[in-house]
Amino acid sequence: MGRAAQTVKVRGMFVHPGQVVEIVRRFPEVVKARLVVSGEMANDSMTLGIETSSSPAGLDQRISEAIRDVTKLRGTVQLLAPGTLANDGKVIEDARSYK
Repeated sequence: MGRAAQTVKVRGMFVHPGQVVEIVRRFPEVVKARLVVSGEMANDSMTLGIETSSSPAGLDQRISEAIRDVTKLRGTVQLLAPGTLANDGKVIEDARSYK
C-alpha cells in the first residue's frame, strides 16, 4: 500500500501513495505500479510504471486520464512486463536530484 513517508510534492501538489492505489484499482489488468517523480527545479514530471497481465489497446491513455483525475496532475504511463518493477514495497519513488 505504501507509507506516508512516500508522499511527494509535485508542482505544488502533494501526491500520496493512496492515490496511486486508487488509480491501480480502476484497472484489473494492472499487476503492480510505481510512480516515479523526476525532473529539475520547477520542471517536475511523473511517470507511472505499470506491470500488466495484458495490454488492451488504449490502456496507457485510460491510465493517463485516471492519473489526471485522481492527482489533478499530468503524468505519463510506461507499460511494463510483469516482474520488471522492484519488489521493495515502494509505491512512489522520488528520483529528483534536489528533493
